[in-house]
Amino acid sequence: MQAITRVQRLAEAGIGQVPPQYIQPLDQRPIKPRSESPSPPNNIPLIDLSKQSESIRCEIGRACREWGVFHVINHGVPLELLHQIRSVGRSFFEQCPMPEKLKYSCDSSSAASEGYGSKMLANEDSVLDWRDYFDHHTFPLSRRNPSNWPESPPIYRRVVAEYSDKMEALAVKILKYMSESLGLAPSCIKDAVGDFYQNITISYYPPCPQPELTLGLQSHSDMGAITLLIQDDVEGLQVLKDGDWITVQPLADAIVVLLADQTQIITNGEYISSQHQATTNASKARLSVATFHDPAKTVKISPASELVSESSPPRYCGVVYGDYVSAWYTKGPDGKRNLDALLLDS
Repeated sequence: MQAITRVQRLAEAGIGQVPPQYIQPLDQRPIKPRSESPSPPNNIPLIDLSKQSESIRCEIGRACREWGVFHVINHGVPLELLHQIRSVGRSFFEQCPMPEKLKYSCDSSSAASEGYGSKMLANEDSVLDWRDYFDHHTFPLSRRNPSNWPESPPIYRRVVAEYSDKMEALAVKILKYMSESLGLAPSCIKDAVGDFYQNITISYYPPCPQPELTLGLQSHSDMGAITLLIQDDVEGLQVLKDGDWITVQPLADAIVVLLADQTQIITNGEYISSQHQATTNASKARLSVATFHDPAKTVKISPASELVSESSPPRYCGVVYGDYVSAWYTKGPDGKRNLDALLLDS
Protein backbone atom coordinates (compact mmCIF):
# COMPACT_ATOMS: atom_id res chain seq x y z
CA MET A 1 0.00 0.00 0.00
CA GLN A 2 1.41 3.39 -1.03
CA ALA A 3 2.47 5.61 1.85
CA ILE A 4 0.26 8.66 2.27
CA THR A 5 1.74 12.03 3.21
CA ARG A 6 0.04 13.61 6.20
CA VAL A 7 -0.77 17.26 5.59
CA GLN A 8 -0.19 18.07 9.25
CA ARG A 9 3.38 16.80 8.93
CA LEU A 10 4.00 19.11 5.97
CA ALA A 11 2.65 22.09 7.87
CA GLU A 12 4.66 21.34 11.01
CA ALA A 13 7.84 20.96 8.91
CA GLY A 14 7.57 24.66 8.10
CA ILE A 15 7.58 24.32 4.32
CA GLY A 16 7.41 27.63 2.45
CA GLN A 17 5.80 26.29 -0.70
CA VAL A 18 2.98 23.86 -1.29
CA PRO A 19 4.02 20.58 -2.99
CA PRO A 20 2.77 20.40 -6.60
CA GLN A 21 0.20 17.66 -5.92
CA TYR A 22 -1.78 20.10 -3.72
CA ILE A 23 -1.91 22.98 -6.23
CA GLN A 24 -5.35 23.42 -7.74
CA PRO A 25 -5.85 24.24 -11.44
CA LEU A 26 -6.25 27.96 -12.08
CA ASP A 27 -10.01 27.75 -12.60
CA GLN A 28 -10.54 25.93 -9.31
CA ARG A 29 -8.42 28.02 -6.96
CA PRO A 30 -10.24 29.97 -4.24
CA ILE A 31 -11.49 33.38 -5.30
CA LYS A 32 -11.01 36.33 -2.97
CA PRO A 33 -14.30 37.94 -1.94
CA ARG A 34 -15.16 41.10 -3.85
CA SER A 35 -15.34 43.00 -0.59
CA GLU A 36 -12.70 42.98 2.14
CA SER A 37 -15.39 43.47 4.79
CA PRO A 38 -16.29 40.33 6.77
CA SER A 39 -19.29 38.28 5.74
CA PRO A 40 -22.47 38.91 7.74
CA PRO A 41 -22.99 36.34 10.52
CA ASN A 42 -26.26 35.00 9.09
CA ASN A 43 -25.35 34.91 5.42
CA ILE A 44 -27.10 31.59 4.84
CA PRO A 45 -30.64 30.96 6.08
CA LEU A 46 -30.91 30.53 9.85
CA ILE A 47 -33.84 28.41 11.04
CA ASP A 48 -34.97 28.21 14.66
CA LEU A 49 -36.36 24.73 15.31
CA SER A 50 -38.17 25.94 18.44
CA LYS A 51 -40.68 27.88 16.33
CA GLN A 52 -44.15 26.67 15.36
CA SER A 53 -44.05 23.71 12.96
CA GLU A 54 -45.78 25.58 10.11
CA SER A 55 -43.18 28.35 10.25
CA ILE A 56 -40.34 25.80 10.29
CA ARG A 57 -41.77 23.95 7.27
CA CYS A 58 -42.10 27.19 5.32
CA GLU A 59 -38.56 28.36 6.13
CA ILE A 60 -37.01 24.96 5.40
CA GLY A 61 -38.85 24.72 2.08
CA ARG A 62 -37.58 28.13 0.99
CA ALA A 63 -34.00 27.35 2.09
CA CYS A 64 -34.02 23.98 0.31
CA ARG A 65 -35.29 25.51 -2.95
CA GLU A 66 -33.02 28.54 -2.98
CA TRP A 67 -29.87 27.42 -1.16
CA GLY A 68 -29.65 23.72 -0.36
CA VAL A 69 -27.94 24.72 2.88
CA PHE A 70 -29.00 26.42 6.12
CA HIS A 71 -28.12 26.80 9.78
CA VAL A 72 -30.39 25.38 12.49
CA ILE A 73 -30.48 26.54 16.11
CA ASN A 74 -32.45 25.21 19.09
CA HIS A 75 -31.97 21.86 17.41
CA GLY A 76 -32.13 19.69 20.51
CA VAL A 77 -28.48 18.59 20.47
CA PRO A 78 -26.81 19.55 23.78
CA LEU A 79 -24.41 22.43 23.19
CA GLU A 80 -21.92 20.77 25.55
CA LEU A 81 -21.87 17.77 23.18
CA LEU A 82 -21.00 20.06 20.25
CA HIS A 83 -18.13 21.43 22.35
CA GLN A 84 -16.98 17.95 23.33
CA ILE A 85 -16.88 16.52 19.80
CA ARG A 86 -14.80 19.50 18.65
CA SER A 87 -12.54 19.12 21.69
CA VAL A 88 -11.83 15.39 21.32
CA GLY A 89 -11.26 15.81 17.59
CA ARG A 90 -8.76 18.60 18.09
CA SER A 91 -7.08 16.60 20.86
CA PHE A 92 -6.51 13.67 18.48
CA PHE A 93 -4.92 15.83 15.80
CA GLU A 94 -2.95 18.22 18.00
CA GLN A 95 -1.98 16.17 21.07
CA CYS A 96 -1.73 12.59 19.88
CA PRO A 97 1.82 11.71 18.67
CA MET A 98 2.03 10.87 14.97
CA PRO A 99 3.08 7.21 15.54
CA GLU A 100 -0.07 6.76 17.65
CA LYS A 101 -2.25 8.44 15.02
CA LEU A 102 -0.82 6.19 12.32
CA LYS A 103 -2.05 3.11 14.22
CA TYR A 104 -5.54 4.17 13.13
CA SER A 105 -4.67 4.67 9.46
CA CYS A 106 -7.47 3.83 7.05
CA ASP A 107 -7.03 1.70 3.95
CA SER A 108 -6.10 4.29 1.31
CA SER A 109 -6.95 1.87 -1.50
CA SER A 110 -10.57 1.61 -0.36
CA ALA A 111 -12.99 4.54 -0.61
CA ALA A 112 -14.49 5.81 2.66
CA SER A 113 -12.74 3.25 4.83
CA GLU A 114 -12.80 3.93 8.55
CA GLY A 115 -9.89 5.60 10.30
CA TYR A 116 -7.20 8.27 9.93
CA GLY A 117 -6.69 9.45 6.38
CA SER A 118 -5.51 12.23 4.10
CA LYS A 119 -6.62 11.22 0.59
CA MET A 120 -10.27 11.06 -0.40
CA LEU A 121 -10.33 9.96 -4.05
CA ALA A 122 -9.21 6.64 -5.50
CA ASN A 123 -7.71 8.00 -8.73
CA GLU A 124 -3.99 8.73 -8.58
CA ASP A 125 -3.96 11.87 -10.74
CA SER A 126 -6.38 13.94 -8.66
CA VAL A 127 -5.19 17.10 -6.92
CA LEU A 128 -4.91 16.48 -3.19
CA ASP A 129 -6.88 18.37 -0.55
CA TRP A 130 -5.01 20.24 2.21
CA ARG A 131 -6.70 18.15 4.88
CA ASP A 132 -6.30 15.20 7.23
CA TYR A 133 -9.35 13.46 8.66
CA PHE A 134 -10.71 10.68 10.84
CA ASP A 135 -13.76 8.82 9.53
CA HIS A 136 -16.02 6.91 11.95
CA HIS A 137 -18.61 4.34 10.86
CA THR A 138 -21.53 4.87 13.23
CA PHE A 139 -24.82 3.60 11.71
CA PRO A 140 -26.28 1.06 11.37
CA LEU A 141 -25.12 -0.15 14.76
CA SER A 142 -23.70 -3.30 13.19
CA ARG A 143 -20.99 -1.05 11.64
CA ARG A 144 -20.24 0.82 14.88
CA ASN A 145 -17.07 -0.53 16.49
CA PRO A 146 -15.62 2.01 18.94
CA SER A 147 -12.45 -0.06 19.30
CA ASN A 148 -11.53 1.33 15.86
CA TRP A 149 -11.58 4.86 17.27
CA PRO A 150 -8.91 6.67 19.35
CA GLU A 151 -8.60 5.74 23.02
CA SER A 152 -7.40 9.20 24.02
CA PRO A 153 -8.79 11.35 25.43
CA PRO A 154 -10.72 8.81 27.52
CA ILE A 155 -14.11 10.31 26.63
CA TYR A 156 -13.47 10.15 22.86
CA ARG A 157 -15.43 6.99 22.09
CA ARG A 158 -18.37 7.87 24.33
CA VAL A 159 -18.63 11.36 22.86
CA VAL A 160 -18.61 10.11 19.26
CA ALA A 161 -21.29 7.49 20.02
CA GLU A 162 -23.53 10.02 21.79
CA TYR A 163 -23.01 12.56 19.03
CA SER A 164 -23.89 9.94 16.42
CA ASP A 165 -27.21 9.16 18.11
CA LYS A 166 -28.17 12.85 18.40
CA MET A 167 -27.27 13.57 14.77
CA GLU A 168 -29.30 10.60 13.53
CA ALA A 169 -32.37 11.84 15.38
CA LEU A 170 -31.90 15.38 14.07
CA ALA A 171 -31.50 14.15 10.49
CA VAL A 172 -34.81 12.26 10.76
CA LYS A 173 -36.51 15.39 12.13
CA ILE A 174 -35.21 17.63 9.34
CA LEU A 175 -36.16 15.15 6.59
CA LYS A 176 -39.65 15.06 8.11
CA TYR A 177 -39.97 18.84 7.86
CA MET A 178 -38.63 18.70 4.30
CA SER A 179 -41.20 16.08 3.27
CA GLU A 180 -44.04 18.04 4.84
CA SER A 181 -42.90 21.26 3.19
CA LEU A 182 -43.46 19.56 -0.18
CA GLY A 183 -46.92 18.35 0.81
CA LEU A 184 -45.66 14.78 1.17
CA ALA A 185 -46.23 12.29 3.99
CA PRO A 186 -43.86 13.11 6.88
CA SER A 187 -41.76 9.96 6.35
CA CYS A 188 -41.65 10.12 2.52
CA ILE A 189 -38.03 11.19 2.00
CA LYS A 190 -36.73 9.08 4.89
CA ASP A 191 -38.60 6.02 3.57
CA ALA A 192 -37.04 6.54 0.14
CA VAL A 193 -33.57 6.68 1.72
CA GLY A 194 -34.17 3.72 4.04
CA ASP A 195 -32.05 2.97 7.08
CA PHE A 196 -29.25 5.50 7.40
CA TYR A 197 -25.66 4.59 6.77
CA GLN A 198 -24.04 7.27 8.91
CA ASN A 199 -20.38 8.30 8.87
CA ILE A 200 -18.86 11.00 11.07
CA THR A 201 -15.79 12.66 9.58
CA ILE A 202 -13.66 14.97 11.72
CA SER A 203 -11.57 17.05 9.32
CA TYR A 204 -8.41 18.93 10.30
CA TYR A 205 -7.09 21.65 8.00
CA PRO A 206 -3.56 22.70 9.06
CA PRO A 207 -2.24 26.19 8.26
CA CYS A 208 -1.14 26.38 4.63
CA PRO A 209 1.82 28.45 3.37
CA GLN A 210 0.04 29.25 0.07
CA PRO A 211 -3.71 29.21 0.70
CA GLU A 212 -4.35 30.98 -2.60
CA LEU A 213 -3.20 27.85 -4.46
CA THR A 214 -4.99 25.16 -2.46
CA LEU A 215 -8.32 23.93 -1.20
CA GLY A 216 -8.92 22.10 2.04
CA LEU A 217 -11.73 20.26 0.28
CA GLN A 218 -12.44 20.57 -3.41
CA SER A 219 -15.76 21.76 -4.80
CA HIS A 220 -18.44 19.07 -4.55
CA SER A 221 -21.93 18.22 -3.42
CA ASP A 222 -22.34 15.36 -0.96
CA MET A 223 -23.41 11.99 -2.33
CA GLY A 224 -26.01 10.88 0.16
CA ALA A 225 -29.24 12.30 1.61
CA ILE A 226 -28.34 14.92 4.23
CA THR A 227 -25.17 16.12 5.95
CA LEU A 228 -25.05 17.83 9.35
CA LEU A 229 -21.88 19.84 9.95
CA ILE A 230 -20.37 21.92 12.72
CA GLN A 231 -17.36 24.21 12.44
CA ASP A 232 -14.94 25.63 14.98
CA ASP A 233 -14.42 29.40 15.06
CA VAL A 234 -12.20 29.54 11.95
CA GLU A 235 -13.71 30.41 8.56
CA GLY A 236 -13.33 27.94 5.71
CA LEU A 237 -16.65 26.48 4.55
CA GLN A 238 -17.93 28.07 1.34
CA VAL A 239 -21.18 27.37 -0.52
CA LEU A 240 -21.95 28.22 -4.15
CA LYS A 241 -24.94 30.54 -4.60
CA ASP A 242 -25.86 32.14 -7.94
CA GLY A 243 -22.32 31.71 -9.24
CA ASP A 244 -20.60 33.23 -6.18
CA TRP A 245 -18.76 31.48 -3.37
CA ILE A 246 -20.26 32.52 -0.02
CA THR A 247 -18.20 32.00 3.14
CA VAL A 248 -20.38 30.46 5.85
CA GLN A 249 -19.63 32.25 9.09
CA PRO A 250 -19.11 29.86 12.02
CA LEU A 251 -21.88 29.96 14.63
CA ALA A 252 -20.87 28.08 17.78
CA ASP A 253 -24.37 26.90 18.74
CA ALA A 254 -25.66 26.20 15.22
CA ILE A 255 -25.52 23.15 12.97
CA VAL A 256 -25.10 23.52 9.21
CA VAL A 257 -27.56 21.40 7.20
CA LEU A 258 -26.33 20.49 3.70
CA LEU A 259 -28.75 18.81 1.31
CA ALA A 260 -27.07 16.02 -0.65
CA ASP A 261 -27.56 14.56 -4.12
CA GLN A 262 -30.00 11.74 -3.36
CA THR A 263 -32.41 14.24 -1.80
CA GLN A 264 -32.27 16.33 -4.97
CA ILE A 265 -33.21 13.20 -6.96
CA ILE A 266 -35.99 12.14 -4.56
CA THR A 267 -37.52 15.65 -4.67
CA ASN A 268 -37.22 15.62 -8.49
CA GLY A 269 -35.06 18.72 -8.38
CA GLU A 270 -37.53 20.74 -6.29
CA TYR A 271 -34.83 20.91 -3.63
CA ILE A 272 -31.16 21.30 -4.50
CA SER A 273 -28.05 19.74 -3.06
CA SER A 274 -25.43 22.23 -1.93
CA GLN A 275 -22.19 22.61 -3.86
CA HIS A 276 -19.53 23.54 -1.35
CA GLN A 277 -15.79 23.59 -0.67
CA ALA A 278 -13.32 24.34 2.11
CA THR A 279 -10.60 26.96 1.86
CA THR A 280 -7.36 27.12 3.81
CA ASN A 281 -5.50 29.93 5.56
CA ALA A 282 -1.89 30.66 6.47
CA SER A 283 -2.18 31.22 10.21
CA LYS A 284 -4.77 28.99 11.90
CA ALA A 285 -5.66 25.31 11.88
CA ARG A 286 -9.36 24.68 11.29
CA LEU A 287 -11.55 21.77 12.40
CA SER A 288 -15.00 20.65 11.24
CA VAL A 289 -17.22 17.66 12.01
CA ALA A 290 -19.44 16.39 9.20
CA THR A 291 -22.08 13.73 9.81
CA PHE A 292 -23.23 12.06 6.60
CA HIS A 293 -26.56 10.24 6.32
CA ASP A 294 -26.68 8.01 3.25
CA PRO A 295 -28.81 5.19 1.84
CA ALA A 296 -27.55 1.61 1.81
CA LYS A 297 -25.59 0.89 -1.35
CA THR A 298 -28.27 -1.54 -2.57
CA VAL A 299 -31.07 1.07 -2.46
CA LYS A 300 -32.34 2.44 -5.76
CA ILE A 301 -33.07 6.16 -5.60
CA SER A 302 -35.66 7.71 -7.93
CA PRO A 303 -37.89 10.80 -7.92
CA ALA A 304 -40.80 10.39 -5.49
CA SER A 305 -43.90 9.25 -7.39
CA GLU A 306 -45.97 11.93 -5.63
CA LEU A 307 -43.82 14.62 -7.28
CA VAL A 308 -44.04 13.18 -10.81
CA SER A 309 -46.94 13.84 -13.17
CA GLU A 310 -47.66 14.53 -16.81
CA SER A 311 -47.03 18.21 -16.19
CA SER A 312 -43.98 17.49 -14.00
CA PRO A 313 -42.12 14.54 -15.56
CA PRO A 314 -39.15 12.89 -13.83
CA ARG A 315 -35.99 14.95 -14.20
CA TYR A 316 -33.58 12.21 -13.10
CA CYS A 317 -33.22 8.57 -13.96
CA GLY A 318 -33.13 6.15 -11.05
CA VAL A 319 -29.75 5.05 -9.72
CA VAL A 320 -28.54 2.32 -7.37
CA TYR A 321 -26.75 4.23 -4.65
CA GLY A 322 -23.68 1.98 -4.67
CA ASP A 323 -23.16 2.73 -8.37
CA TYR A 324 -23.42 6.44 -7.66
CA VAL A 325 -20.81 6.18 -4.91
CA SER A 326 -18.41 4.24 -7.16
CA ALA A 327 -18.65 6.88 -9.89
CA TRP A 328 -18.13 9.71 -7.38
CA TYR A 329 -14.97 8.23 -5.92
CA THR A 330 -13.54 7.03 -9.23
CA LYS A 331 -14.18 10.10 -11.40
CA GLY A 332 -14.08 12.71 -8.66
CA PRO A 333 -16.91 15.11 -7.88
CA ASP A 334 -15.97 18.12 -10.09
CA GLY A 335 -18.84 20.15 -8.68
CA LYS A 336 -22.10 18.25 -9.33
CA ARG A 337 -21.19 16.38 -12.50
CA ASN A 338 -22.22 12.96 -11.17
CA LEU A 339 -25.69 14.26 -10.41
CA ASP A 340 -25.92 16.09 -13.73
CA ALA A 341 -25.11 12.82 -15.51
CA LEU A 342 -28.48 11.46 -14.33
CA LEU A 343 -30.53 14.30 -15.82
CA LEU A 344 -33.20 13.19 -18.29
CA ASP A 345 -33.93 15.12 -21.49
CA SER A 346 -36.87 17.39 -20.84
